[in-house]
Amino acid sequence: MKLSGKAASSGEVTAVARVITSLDKISSFGPGEILVTVATCPMWTPVIAAAGGVVTETGGALCHAAIVSREYGIPAVVALKDATKKIRDGQIVKVDGTKGTVEIINDAHRR
Repeated sequence: MKLSGKAASSGEVTAVARVITSLDKISSFGPGEILVTVATCPMWTPVIAAAGGVVTETGGALCHAAIVSREYGIPAVVALKDATKKIRDGQIVKVDGTKGTVEIINDAHRR
């Protein structure tokens, strides 16, 4: 299944999606995973720096997630409505930050 949002930071990455809706649940996030969340603010910057890719439900070209992802060269898609509901924790997803799409590949690496 392919989902569409807004292209925020170019590049492609395929990795495990980690759905995290608040920083108090960040201990489940592993380096190189795809961060899937509602939105980010400056406190999320270290998480983004460790991510393989970023997907948010809100935002645009100038939102925090987009700017920080571009600074670190991490593919990002923003404004993907209901991303935290459509993408399940542990799914393998492909983030295309150039096209603004997220493709759900499979559930092979569920925790």
